[in-house]
Amino acid sequence: MENKLFVQMSGAPGAGKSTIAKLLAEMIQAEVVDHDLIKSRILHNGIPFDQASKHAYSLQWAAVESILQRGKSVIVDSTCNFRETLDAGAALAELHGYRYRYVECSVDDIDRLDKRLHQRVPMRSQRRGVDESALDAPRPSEGCRAQYQHWMENPCRPAMDAIIVDCSQSPHECVENILKYIIYDEAENPQEPLA
Repeated sequence: MENKLFVQMSGAPGAGKSTIAKLLAEMIQAEVVDHDLIKSRILHNGIPFDQASKHAYSLQWAAVESILQRGKSVIVDSTCNFRETLDAGAALAELHGYRYRYVECSVDDIDRLDKRLHQRVPMRSQRRGVDESALDAPRPSEGCRAQYQHWMENPCRPAMDAIIVDCSQSPHECVENILKYIIYDEAENPQEPLA
């Protein structure tokens, strides 16, 4: 069997998705499609935040499809908060004959997420902290913490073929756990979400 992988990352902002996606991409020779990078470029060109989100998903899937058509493994780096995003990724993987894997980056401590967000240099589309909206977001920062808590407690994940990675570990440890999950399933046996 050809080892073509479609990895869909998920998790709250600050959980470590982008760092892990880059490390994982090196290990499995995949290309990363970074949703935040796409959305930030759209915002940089003056498109309003709410419209930028819609355009970013459209461009994200176009970039993913281009990679799949070239026969390369792909990692989709986005929060994956909506069932539509999850379904679109799984459908593209199936359409192109790829093994689909969902990786949820989990951090149970909201204060740790906040600290990570404050330590990074945010893009225009990214929050600066748990209690802050993105720079170009139209809504006030009120309710941001509640939204974060909701993401943490109610992740959108598939019933099968998922791994939940404790991202309070080092990124390298997280990647090792993900690789075990990806490599384990050579026989295409569906798995319940692994924590």
